[in-house]
Amino acid sequence: MKHRYTSLLTSALLAFASASAPAQGLRAGSLATPVQAPAPIRQADYIVAVVNQEPITNSEVQQEVRRAQQQAGLPGVNLPDAKTLAAQVLDSLIGRKAQLQLAKEIGVRIDIPSIDQAEQSVAQQNQMSLVQLHQRVEQEGMTVAKFREQLREQLTLQRLREREVEPRVQVSDLEVDQYIQAQQTPEAMAKQAINLAQILVAVPESASAAQVATLQARALLALKRARAGENFGQLVKLFGDPSTQANGAAMGLRDPDRYPALFVQAALAIQPGQVTDVVRSPAGFHVLKLLERVNPNMPATVVKQSLARHILLRPSFQMREALAVARLLDFKRRIAGGQATFAGLAREFSQDSSSAQGGDLGWASPGMFVPEFEEAMNRLSPGEISEPFISRFGVHLIELLERREQARSDAQIQESVRGVLRNQKLEEAYQVWARDLRDRAYVDIRQAPQ
Repeated sequence: MKHRYTSLLTSALLAFASASAPAQGLRAGSLATPVQAPAPIRQADYIVAVVNQEPITNSEVQQEVRRAQQQAGLPGVNLPDAKTLAAQVLDSLIGRKAQLQLAKEIGVRIDIPSIDQAEQSVAQQNQMSLVQLHQRVEQEGMTVAKFREQLREQLTLQRLREREVEPRVQVSDLEVDQYIQAQQTPEAMAKQAINLAQILVAVPESASAAQVATLQARALLALKRARAGENFGQLVKLFGDPSTQANGAAMGLRDPDRYPALFVQAALAIQPGQVTDVVRSPAGFHVLKLLERVNPNMPATVVKQSLARHILLRPSFQMREALAVARLLDFKRRIAGGQATFAGLAREFSQDSSSAQGGDLGWASPGMFVPEFEEAMNRLSPGEISEPFISRFGVHLIELLERREQARSDAQIQESVRGVLRNQKLEEAYQVWARDLRDRAYVDIRQAPQ
């Protein structure tokens, strides 16, 4: 069940909430705010292209154009001129048709419970009930049936990608090591946000050489005591200028260009928790402590972990997804009524290697589980049991036991970096695969969309 990459479906569902272009290679509007449903083909409508004998009509193109125009003006959404936009939309539809046709050929199928779950996810991410979501869809001129069909298509594309693209992507240990090393170069570190605290021994402009020497000795004494392990906040009160003593003299997490260059340069030589040599500036002598360094290209060193257990039922010909959902709902009722325990039911019925441990999955950091599992788990409070939900592995019931904050080990950081690199490679591999699939399709451009 463990897998590390950003879910195509999750990105698409988030697009519904933000009305921005989804990640992972989907074009803007592939599953965004509902727009008017396509009208029946009228006499004025016409075929603009044929993809493997399946037509694309001008009305289909115009529907997607209107969807993109609805997003215009939102953050990160910039549209080209009308002619270019229509051409881009047509190209996107051609690629989408080719992928959906391949999915049908190789037997990718989406059951009703999967669509139900996706619909619930859209509602939850928009902080709506299912009834409110349906009302919103209809207010925008789309039928609920059409909206659910869009969800089916999105899920189909996700499953197709999982099957056709993901097996092609591997990340070696050498690539992980090289990436980490690249983030530790002085050039990379100089671009990272830092949080510094300081002891400032102020030097008046009119100070004599003897006064400067006395003040420097004071700063050196503060440095010696800081490096000996004394509380830095107390040393700030003992040695620091009163104007800098607020908040323990912490200056806050800032990009390096918002700190004096000499502070940034001094901080490059130390690690978080360490103290710099005395730094001289026009204001006086500074003893700087690096509180934290944040690299946006590296995983956090401290993460919130979850301890959970689950019951997994794998759908089969004998037990469809709907029946698996019903069985897990019954399990949840029995647990709530005190007629059974979660661990006991997991040992007896769960079709997962964790069943022998009562479904216990151990402490898990973000990214260890597939996104649909993690999303359901993250919505729970300790002691709470989820509703049944579907992942690519089957139908799950989760009980969240506990949460904690934990420092990541070097091995865990390496695995998180592997996930970052895998995401990058997945996107590149998807683009290559999608272009190849489109190139192999029979495409007949009949007439430009208008």
